Amino acid sequence: MSTKRLEGRERRKLRIRRHISGTSERPRLSVFRSAKHIYAQVVDDVAGVTLAAASTLSRDLKSTLGEDDKTAAAQKVGALIGRICREKNINKVVFDRNGYLYHGRIKALADAAREAGLQF
Repeated sequence: MSTKRLEGRERRKLRIRRHISGTSERPRLSVFRSAKHIYAQVVDDVAGVTLAAASTLSRDLKSTLGEDDKTAAAQKVGALIGRICREKNINKVVFDRNGYLYHGRIKALADAAREAGLQF
C-alpha cells in the first residue's frame, strides 16, 4: 500500500481515537483489516487489557472459512466476536473502525456483531 494512503488512514485513526476510548463498562471493539485477513478485538483502554479477540485465523473459524470471500469471512468474525463477548457478559461496546471507511468488510463485521447481540 502506498505511503500516502497509510498516512491518511493513520491520521483518521488518531482523529477517531481522540474521541473513542474503551472502559470496563463499555470496551472498544477495534477492527484491523489486512489484504487477506480481518481481526477484531475488544479492549478495555483504562486497564490496558484485551478482553476478547477473533480473526480469520482463529481456530474456531479457520476450518469453516473454506472458499468464502473476504466479506463473508468478516461476517463470520463479527458473529464470533459477538458470541465471545456474550459469553463474557459484554453487551455494549464502542466501535473503532481504526481509520477504515465504514463499508465492505468493516460494515459486514459490524452488522454481524450487532446481530450476535452487541450494542453499539
